[in-house]
Amino acid sequence: MFYSISGKIVYSDTSSVALECAGVAFKCTVSLNTLKHLGRIGEKATLYTHLSVKEDALELFGFYDQQELDFFRLLIGVSGVGPKGAIAILSQNTPESLALSIAAGDVKAITKAPGVGPKIAQRVILELKGKMADLAPSHISVTDVGAMQQINMGGNISEAVSALTALGFSAADAAKALTGADPNMRVEDLIKIGLKKLY
Repeated sequence: MFYSISGKIVYSDTSSVALECAGVAFKCTVSLNTLKHLGRIGEKATLYTHLSVKEDALELFGFYDQQELDFFRLLIGVSGVGPKGAIAILSQNTPESLALSIAAGDVKAITKAPGVGPKIAQRVILELKGKMADLAPSHISVTDVGAMQQINMGGNISEAVSALTALGFSAADAAKALTGADPNMRVEDLIKIGLKKLY
């Protein structure tokens, strides 16, 4: 119904923004990532929108770019993930990091979102993993996504990623650090390569 809304910011809190357009202020629920991209009260902004229709309410969700909106729509298409859960996930993950986390099967990164447990995170990964090569943000290459996916196939790179994850790095960051590494190298050498890139 609404593709986007442009107007002056007249209200803002930790989870919503109101934009005034032609004398009418539209309140949109937004992610923390969107809030970071918006200006202050009194400044102009544009939000790409999604209208959620329920029996007892209409709720407008706003996003700083089309990419975040696309990921929101992917997330609410996952069984058990509603609009609030999708906003929580996008508040903790940019579209870029979410694409890599899904491709890497990184449950830990997705469960950082409040109210999102391991079962929901696993379902997100299971249902969306096959779409990441086509829908990953434009500056993330198919090679990057492929690197994330290969860690689930076993082998030395997978072991090295597990070791780096045990040291506190996310699986997505660890796998990205090992992009292009020779999978036949010893695990110890792969870990050293990963640590050099991560520090």
